[in-house]
Amino acid sequence: MAFRSRREKLRSILSGSACVHPGSVYDAISIRIAEDLGFPLGMFGGSVASLAVLGDPDITLITLTELAEQMRRMSRASTLPVLVDADHGYGNALNVRRTVQELEAAGAAGLTIEDTLLPAAFGEAKVQLISLEEGVGKMKAALDGRSDPSLVIMGRTGAASISSIADAIKRARAYEATGVDALFFTGIKSRAELEAIASATRLPLVLGGAPDEMNAIDYLGSQRVRIALQGHPPIAAATRAVFDTLKALREGTAPKELKGLSSADLTNRVMREADVKARSADFLGLKK
Repeated sequence: MAFRSRREKLRSILSGSACVHPGSVYDAISIRIAEDLGFPLGMFGGSVASLAVLGDPDITLITLTELAEQMRRMSRASTLPVLVDADHGYGNALNVRRTVQELEAAGAAGLTIEDTLLPAAFGEAKVQLISLEEGVGKMKAALDGRSDPSLVIMGRTGAASISSIADAIKRARAYEATGVDALFFTGIKSRAELEAIASATRLPLVLGGAPDEMNAIDYLGSQRVRIALQGHPPIAAATRAVFDTLKALREGTAPKELKGLSSADLTNRVMREADVKARSADFLGLKK
């Protein structure tokens, strides 16, 4: 299959002995930059998807169709493997099944399905979880929706910061039993919590963030953490740069007076102009 090599690269990371940091990507330009800089993996978060596609915060407004289309654009622009935050699967277990099918067709190397109750219940200020039984059903549906066995499916839980670390472990072990490929955790607050999770489970672990005391990559690797996210600063930096540039232009600064890389320099680097031309010539039969 066309995307299998990308999925096998992600599986290689999960089966290895080291922890890696993925590059946060959200569109065709950002994924090309991440690939050019040598990141082994891209992470397409739900929050950055909502910002990039809708200009809205992460409040479950983006649809599966919009998420999959953005993933498809990135797959066309780069061969970097991408792990996609598929939130709650955009509905019940049947919707989860379709979510997997759509993201698989769009070129995702892997995806996460979480057990957070989304959208948030009316009148509830605190984040809630779905039942363990429903979470297990969603994991089974995700696996059933996969047609390419190399696609990575991760069970994700935020129970550590919502209910308890004991509940997080209970849920993780139940998801592990369904046959998912890895376990994704958010809200881990200490080394003791991570070590408890590592000792109670068998699958590769992924962390969606952690306190500074836990961020030593060798330590994370020793606890079977294979991927550790570092938030999504690229889209924040890009937004700040756009704001500053437009503000300066609006206030009368001449384009040539703007500091930093020129648009031509940046475009040539990201688009890999020579490579694109070479491939175009090959496709058109102009190369001997």
